[in-house]
Amino acid sequence: MMPTSIKLYFPFVLFMLTCIILQYTLSFSPSPHPLPTRQRSNPLRASSRLPNEYDVIIIGSGIGGLCAAAMCALYGYSTAVFESHYAAGGAAHGFTVRAKDVGDFRFDTGPSFFSGLNPRMDAKASNPLRTVLDALGEPLECVDYETFGLIFPEGEFVHTAQFGRRGGVLQKVSGDSALKQWADLMKRMEPLEAAVAAMPTAALRFDVGAALTVGQFLPKFAKTNPIENLKLTAPFGNIVDSAVTDTFTKNWIDLLCFCLSGLPASGTITAEMGLMLAEFYAPGATMDCPRGGAKAIVDALVRGVQKNGGNIFLNSHVDKIVVENGRATGIQLKGGDQVHARKAVISNLSVWDLFNSGIVDCTAFPYDFVRERKAIPVGKSFMHLHVGFQMTRHELDRLQAHYIYIDDWSRGVEAEDNAVLLSIPSVHDDSLAPTDHAVLHIYTPATEDYDRWKNIDRKSQEYQNLKEERSQYLWRVLEKVIPDIRARARVVRVGTPLTHQRFLNRHRGSYGPAIIAGKGSFPFPKTPVNGLLVCGDSCFPGIGVPAVAGSGILAANSVSLDSVWAQLTLLEKLKR
Repeated sequence: MMPTSIKLYFPFVLFMLTCIILQYTLSFSPSPHPLPTRQRSNPLRASSRLPNEYDVIIIGSGIGGLCAAAMCALYGYSTAVFESHYAAGGAAHGFTVRAKDVGDFRFDTGPSFFSGLNPRMDAKASNPLRTVLDALGEPLECVDYETFGLIFPEGEFVHTAQFGRRGGVLQKVSGDSALKQWADLMKRMEPLEAAVAAMPTAALRFDVGAALTVGQFLPKFAKTNPIENLKLTAPFGNIVDSAVTDTFTKNWIDLLCFCLSGLPASGTITAEMGLMLAEFYAPGATMDCPRGGAKAIVDALVRGVQKNGGNIFLNSHVDKIVVENGRATGIQLKGGDQVHARKAVISNLSVWDLFNSGIVDCTAFPYDFVRERKAIPVGKSFMHLHVGFQMTRHELDRLQAHYIYIDDWSRGVEAEDNAVLLSIPSVHDDSLAPTDHAVLHIYTPATEDYDRWKNIDRKSQEYQNLKEERSQYLWRVLEKVIPDIRARARVVRVGTPLTHQRFLNRHRGSYGPAIIAGKGSFPFPKTPVNGLLVCGDSCFPGIGVPAVAGSGILAANSVSLDSVWAQLTLLEKLKR
């Protein structure tokens, strides 16, 4: 469960099948303070400056909320996003730290590993974030690259698309027999990859309009094997076990799955790996470094919302979702201002923050619905270390932009202080730090237990001492890549589960739900309260930047049946 973007693929095809068999239609009765260019904005207070109604209101400006807002605005709905924080982006927002006599260091808070966003590369219909950016006409400036570092008990390697081919990492570690098993696994995934690729994300919706939007792609989907497609929601570990016996291969796949879903292969749905393996290991496969970091993605989505008439309000905390006669009719802001929603309210909150915070009256929902939502298992949190440091361009050129570290395979990829992810975006992007300086972000991928932190005062010395103690493991791993990093450091920021809880409004500082394939599934955007939809990592398709982008598309497509014609127009545009 890491804040990265290699999680590109998920069970959209099965969702399409669900759309076809649904027997209902989800439809609803048919700037004064825009996002500033400076980092902070004044809280929205004066009701005279705030329009008293919009077609669609989105609570939260994470990637899911911004994608929902962008698509709603693109479809012609009057749209507003209300964000508690001073910056848009949720877990993807960036922050800047100024070092005296050095300059500004610009950090990403979370996502750093992206693929499929480079406008110079052909778009994949199964990549929802790219779909939204293309729909908005907001291409990203990206640097493409082919390698990243692996630091394993078996040694240090450079990962490329040749990983499972002759001369690649797998052969170096496990020999020719492992290559044959890898080839068998890739062969078994081919029909499932085709199934996942058969249906564009933008075509999916929850109502009878799917007959028009989904129907045009059915001939392509009909060529896939319906029996094989049933495997898409099963644990990927089932397929791995049928093809692979090599221990190192299984360990690597577990780590990959953990990076995608926060779970090993036994708990990750097969569809999450469906096209990822094919694209990740296709000859010449590349990854993308957006110039300006993840914040560049957020900025592009913000521009897309605004240029289509939408508004984004920062420092604007929503106290209450107004529900009247079984329908969400608007919101109440901190301070008492109310804004009416003619068509829908879309929540970008986590499932626990929606149903545990008091923002909505839980008695408006069936008891069992709320009980089941609150019982969704909570994934663990993170330890983060952000460092601005001195390093010349010549020295940076010797490094990889990313490293994946594992200390001991036998402890399992989910063990605390065992797996680490390191991003050094300055390897490809000089805009993030002053000349002869760089930034990095190293973190434990959702293996930090919140209970260690829950009763500690953030202002106390105890908190400072625990931050220092728990960050030492990250420093030790970092020194394996940059031995003298402590001497080079000019700016250091440590993030904890309480940091996640405070700045991202995340329940227990969690990155998201730990839903195990075969034992549970992510819910769809619709709720029992008419006009209240959800998006983000607590609903289908799941965790990760592309997944939450997909959830935003699905939420926008679920607002009202009257968006069908705008959606069809978009689909024609995307075909070109």
